[in-house]
Amino acid sequence: MTHSLALDPTVRIDAETTADAAAVEAVVLAAFGPGRFAKTAERLREQAVAAVGFVAREDNRVIGAVRLWPIRVGDTEALFLGPIAVEAGSRRAGLGADLVAACVDHARSTGASGVLLVGDSPYFSRFGFDPAPDVDLPGPVDRRRLLWLPLATPSVSGPVRPIG
Repeated sequence: MTHSLALDPTVRIDAETTADAAAVEAVVLAAFGPGRFAKTAERLREQAVAAVGFVAREDNRVIGAVRLWPIRVGDTEALFLGPIAVEAGSRRAGLGADLVAACVDHARSTGASGVLLVGDSPYFSRFGFDPAPDVDLPGPVDRRRLLWLPLATPSVSGPVRPIG
């Protein structure tokens, strides 16, 4: 899947490949620092294998990345989005939104029940994400930041567990 960015034709969104792993890790580490390893969402991702990832490339260099992870919310299989990271010099160009759109497109095309994430409602509501007050992510998390994008399943409840 390749998305074309209207703002800059030299930047494109592609499916992540195994050759991108080190570059993706570098972009994520630069964006979040070592503190990301203490986050509840990271604990969940450590127990799963990414279903798919997307990268933003500029002149074949990875400048942004995001992944989707298979999870179960209660009895519902779904996808967990994150982290989204974009190099500091490329932020504010809409790359984060393009990466989220790639994830949403992928989730829709695969018939996923929905997508869960931890994020800011004002930012993610434009993609259709709503608060998920009945979802229980293990560990400390601001429950107001748990958001659900309903695709095949309008709402979910229960504990979140990784699949894989």
